[in-house]
Amino acid sequence: MIKFFKHVFKRFGLRIYIRYQRMFVRNRSTYTNNEIKSSAIFRKLVNHSGSTFLIAPLSLKRYIKNEKLGIFILLSDLRLNITNHIYNYDIDINEDLSKRLQSMFDNKVESVREELETEMQSQIQHSLLKILDKLDELD
Repeated sequence: MIKFFKHVFKRFGLRIYIRYQRMFVRNRSTYTNNEIKSSAIFRKLVNHSGSTFLIAPLSLKRYIKNEKLGIFILLSDLRLNITNHIYNYDIDINEDLSKRLQSMFDNKVESVREELETEMQSQIQHSLLKILDKLDELD
């Protein structure tokens, strides 16, 4: 009888452990070769100085265009579309990889926005100084 209860408790503990593993521990899925290469291209284009960025507000698609290299990239949900002058590659990507690429893109766009905003603010201050100088000259 003791063996029976011991066996039941061990099985119960093992079931709880398996259920915990399935629910809370994320399995790191391996990325395919195409996902690795396409994400490397995406990262390099995000960090390239000649790239221009665009976000579609309704569809949340993210666009990167680099005229110097002749590459155009479209990132939408779980799909990465890379186009150059000759070929068009349409790659399905993992959800985790998609989230990482989206956050990288969003961070880059945010940094570009901050640079633009500080530049605009600095021009406004110079303009106000010029207006103040003109008013002082009139007096």
